[in-house]
Amino acid sequence: MSRRCELTGKGPMTGNNVSHANNKTRRRFLPNLNDVSLRSETLGRNVKLRISASALRSVDHRGGLDKFLAKAKDTELSDAALKVKKEILKAQTAEA
Repeated sequence: MSRRCELTGKGPMTGNNVSHANNKTRRRFLPNLNDVSLRSETLGRNVKLRISASALRSVDHRGGLDKFLAKAKDTELSDAALKVKKEILKAQTAEA
């Protein structure tokens, strides 16, 4: 399972552990990933994704999964999230 957010593409970063004696050793900063089920209003069902805590706040801020995916860039989304985005767009065009 990759350590990458499915909505924002946020992944591990690297940096240094710095001791009191100013010794530096390499380390990894991992994203805060959570398994969540988000509700899609257009599809009328839940979608399971592995996203970062900051992405979860962004989804809430934008008004739900459907609105978040509408503004999200396709290059940042995972294959599963891109599939859900296309399903939502298809359902919205059939509805209108």
